[in-house]
Amino acid sequence: MDKLSTEISKSHQEFIEKQKMFFVASAPLSGEGHVNVSPKGLEQLKVLNSSQVAYLDFVGSGNETSAHLLENGRITFMFCSFDKVPCILRLYGQGKVILPESSDWCHFASFFKAHKGNRQIIVADIFHVQTSCGYGVPLYDYQGDRNILFEWAEKKGETGLQQYQKEKNRVSLDHLPTHLSVQ
Repeated sequence: MDKLSTEISKSHQEFIEKQKMFFVASAPLSGEGHVNVSPKGLEQLKVLNSSQVAYLDFVGSGNETSAHLLENGRITFMFCSFDKVPCILRLYGQGKVILPESSDWCHFASFFKAHKGNRQIIVADIFHVQTSCGYGVPLYDYQGDRNILFEWAEKKGETGLQQYQKEKNRVSLDHLPTHLSVQ
C-alpha cells in the first residue's frame, strides 16, 4: 500500500473490505466543540469508487456526525488491522448526509442490506488516503457482530424510533443542528 494517495486504490479497497470495524471522526469548527469518534461495524461501509465511500448509519444515542457534516462537511475514516499483518488506513474527505426522504436515498440504499433502525446514509468524497504501519495496534480475534441494535430497533417500532430520534438526534452535544432538525 502507498503511504499517501489522492484516491482509494484496489489494495486500499481490499484492505477496507477485510476489516470488521472502522472509526468515523468529525468535529465542529469551534475550538471548544467536541471532536467525535464513533466505532462502526456490521459491514455497513462500502467503497463506491476510487474517490467515494458511503456507510449506512443506524439510530443511536447521538447524531454528532450529521451535525458536523451540516456545519462543515469534514470527515475522517480510520481502519485498523487487528490480525497478523499490521496496517492503519485513513480516508479524509468531505461528507454529506442522505436521509430516507431524499431523492438520492434509493440509489445509495441499494448498496446496503436494509435493517430496522436505518437513520441516514453518510456519503464522503475522499481527497486523501493515508496508510501507516499499525505496529502499535494489538492483535484481536473477531468473534461476530452484535444483534442488540436491531433487536432494540425492532422493539421500539417505527413510531418509537421516530420519537427517539426527535428526542436524541436533532442536536449535537454542542447544540448544533443535525440534518434531522432542518429537514
